[in-house]
Amino acid sequence: MTSPTGPTAGAEPTPESGTGPERITVLIADDQPLVRRGLSLILLSDPAVEVVGEVGDGEQAIAAARELRPDVILMDIRMPVLDGVRATERLAAELPGCRVLALSTFDMDEHVVGALRAGASGFLPKDVSPEELVAALRTVHRGEAVVAPRLLTRLLATFVTPAPATRPPAGGLSGLTPREVEVLRLIAAGLDNAEIAQRMAIGVQTVKNHATGIFAKLGVRDRAQAVIVAYETGLVRAGQGNGTRA
Repeated sequence: MTSPTGPTAGAEPTPESGTGPERITVLIADDQPLVRRGLSLILLSDPAVEVVGEVGDGEQAIAAARELRPDVILMDIRMPVLDGVRATERLAAELPGCRVLALSTFDMDEHVVGALRAGASGFLPKDVSPEELVAALRTVHRGEAVVAPRLLTRLLATFVTPAPATRPPAGGLSGLTPREVEVLRLIAAGLDNAEIAQRMAIGVQTVKNHATGIFAKLGVRDRAQAVIVAYETGLVRAGQGNGTRA
């Protein structure tokens, strides 16, 4: 594990830190030194982001996260010793306050769905722009999920086995009310809260309340995991024209 860069996550805030955006501490986990350095240099351009460490495999990521308690971990999915999926699963159980943003060289990577199931708060291909990377960090830090709706739909259509079309989408959805089922269907279609509110003629806060209830009943932590459940149960299916945005 490389030495942490800059002050640790527990360092005293600087006088200026209270005047700007909330600071986000980040740990970078990738087995390629050049990628780690590139990500670190990109994040250095944002004064609200602090890279507290760089590591080369999943075991090192877990050890560093225990020590540094970063807000977000940029986690490469494919690494030696312990891959990013298994590392994410352990971190979600042990340090749920550390949000994981999964990274892959390929946008269609079968391990992405595994990382989201394991507790990753989102996924980005490594060729995203610096602006998209920083925006994703902020979103994950707020506790929201980061996966482009069309990309998630393609991933699930390729790597998730849905329930048979002849079986009604009950199963794991049996505890949901009809209104919650409809909200989940629209979430899986890629609509945001405002769009769902408009579609259902209800308030945005009501949509948020429904989403919170859905997550609790399904035992998931965010929209990405909820969408996986929607596909696995057959509530939505790839190519059925369920309203996913372009």
